[in-house]
Amino acid sequence: MAADRRYWDADVFLGWLTDDPEKAPKCEGVLAEADAGRVQIVTSALTLTEVIRLKGQPRIAREQEDAIRAFFEHEWIIVRDVDRFVAEEARELVWSHNVQPKDSIHLATALGLRLSQFDTFDRRLYKLSGKLGRPALVITPPNVPYQPDLDGLEERSSPKKR
Repeated sequence: MAADRRYWDADVFLGWLTDDPEKAPKCEGVLAEADAGRVQIVTSALTLTEVIRLKGQPRIAREQEDAIRAFFEHEWIIVRDVDRFVAEEARELVWSHNVQPKDSIHLATALGLRLSQFDTFDRRLYKLSGKLGRPALVITPPNVPYQPDLDGLEERSSPKKR
């Protein structure tokens, strides 16, 4: 069975990498499913830079570079380049839906890959849920429940600790 693919924008990665108390717990279910081979997380190459600092948030310290690099090297994270087609679709999203340029790159990347799930904590994007793409792109916070192994056969830690 092929892994489910979903898009993560930079805000989701940043919430996880900074262990944000509101955001990180919502990421655990997706990461556990990815670690188990049932989910692939797709993102734009833009995320690799944007994740260091989002507007209005503190910058991640350079001392965390190795950890950030290692995280993005997981086999279940797929990084897509920003090419002409993505950039032109992104420009159209700025004009037609008043989306911020960086957000439009993320949306255009997901739409170009015909993904159906776009995970973000950016509430401004939620209003576009179900209105873009075929299949319709569902735009929500990460929404896969995390359920640690409780049967005692295998001690399983949170994906964060791996």
